[in-house]
Amino acid sequence: MKNIALTTLMAALCCGYGCTNAQQKPALIWAEEFDYTGLPDSSKWKYETGMVRNNEAQYYTVARLENAEVRGGSLVITARKEAYEKAEYTSASIHTKGIFSFQGGRVEVRAKLPEGRGTWPAIWTLGENNKRWPDCGEIDIMEFVGYNPGTVHANVHTRDYNHTKNTGRGGTIAIERPFDDFHIYAVEWFDDRMDFYLDDTMYYTCQRKGEGEGEWPFDTPQYLKINLAIGGEWGGQKGIDDGIFPVEYSIDYVRIYSSGK
Repeated sequence: MKNIALTTLMAALCCGYGCTNAQQKPALIWAEEFDYTGLPDSSKWKYETGMVRNNEAQYYTVARLENAEVRGGSLVITARKEAYEKAEYTSASIHTKGIFSFQGGRVEVRAKLPEGRGTWPAIWTLGENNKRWPDCGEIDIMEFVGYNPGTVHANVHTRDYNHTKNTGRGGTIAIERPFDDFHIYAVEWFDDRMDFYLDDTMYYTCQRKGEGEGEWPFDTPQYLKINLAIGGEWGGQKGIDDGIFPVEYSIDYVRIYSSGK
C-alpha cells in the first residue's frame, strides 16, 4: 500500500545497502505513484508501438485508455482480444527512454500480475547506450509466464550471457497465485552484483565475473520498461487462452533509489 511508512522502507533499504547512519541512506531519485487518473503521465513515460519482438501476438498501442489507464491509484495495463492493425490482441508497453535513466541503486515496483495462459508481463531495463541487444545489457526485474503460474523469474542478459547462446543467467522463486494480490518486485544493483527480490525475499544474485563489457555492460545507465505481452516465444509456448480476455496487469507504484554512495 502507498501508505507504507517511509521510515520502515528506508530502514529496509539501509539493510540492503549496508548503511551506518542517516546520511548514508539511499535517496529516492525517481518515483511514479499513479496518484491521478487518465493516460500515463507523458512527462515520465513513453510508449512502444506495434509488434516489436519475440513473435508476440499483441499490438502495442499508444495513448489508448483501453490498454493503459491510471485509475484507482494504479496503472492498469489491459490486454484485449480484438483485431487491431494486423494483430488479434492489443496491449501496452511503457518506458522511460530519453526521459529518465539510472545507474545502480534499487528499483522497486509494487504490482499485481495478470492471470491466464498466454500472458507474459515484465518489469525490466535496457541500456541507454545506443547499442543493440544484447550488447546494451538487459535486467529483468520480474518476468512471469501465465502457463507457469507458480513461478516468478529474474534474468540478466548481456552479449556473452543470454538465452540465445544458452548461457543465460537468472533465478526463480515459487509463489502461490501472484495474481491474487500485489507484491513488490525489486532489484538492488551494485558495482559487483545484482540482488533480486520478491517482497522481502532475495532469491537470486547475479555476480560480476570480471570478464569485461561482454559479461557486464552495466557501468552505464539503463532505462525502465513495463509491459504486458501476449504469446510469443516464451509466453506462448503453451498457447493462448482466449477466455481470459480482457486481462489486467496493475502497477501500484514505481520507486527508484540511489546507490547510497
